Amino acid sequence: MPTSTFVQILDFIGTFAFAISGIRMASARRFDWFGAYVVGFATAIGGGTIRDLLLDVTPMWLTNPMYLLCTGVALLWVILFGRKLVRLDITFFIFDTIGLALFTVVGMGKSLALGYPFWVAIIMGTLTGAAGGVLRDVFINEIPLIFRKEIYATACVLGGFLYWLCDLCGMEPYLCQIVCGVGVFITRILAVRYRVGLPILPNRDTPPEK
Repeated sequence: MPTSTFVQILDFIGTFAFAISGIRMASARRFDWFGAYVVGFATAIGGGTIRDLLLDVTPMWLTNPMYLLCTGVALLWVILFGRKLVRLDITFFIFDTIGLALFTVVGMGKSLALGYPFWVAIIMGTLTGAAGGVLRDVFINEIPLIFRKEIYATACVLGGFLYWLCDLCGMEPYLCQIVCGVGVFITRILAVRYRVGLPILPNRDTPPEK
């Protein structure tokens, strides 16, 4: 399978996964169907749109209606099977983690295909994976995950470095992508499972308690 086709398939799967995570969060806030669709669509295409604008290419959803259709299918999936899904928190977490991993791979693959160096690809992969979640959280009036103690964007950065190391070892591009995606997924799962997070920056302006 050509690398471009493999990345495209990952992009659509990631779109579906991220759209479901956004729609499930919107349903928890009792949004109507249209509002849930908007949140799901923004979650799915937000990071990729910012990435494409920075890379000076046309955002992917402006040339391919599949992103709109994927979000529609995700909305229909939640409407039909929402009651049969596992608990809300677990459902959101799983689909959000899948989307995070796949979009990191897509962002890196697209950046490298355009001839950008690895350090740019890692930034773009992280942006592709994390920015959609920021838009989702803003829409539902939550503090974005990347600004909390929980490991989120850091998992994308780690996955990007794994991609780079695999490339240095001479591995095929699709294997580098698989390692990157699995690395992001496992890092996020383990961080939440064992409550691993980055240190919180102390507020030096707050006087010490007596």
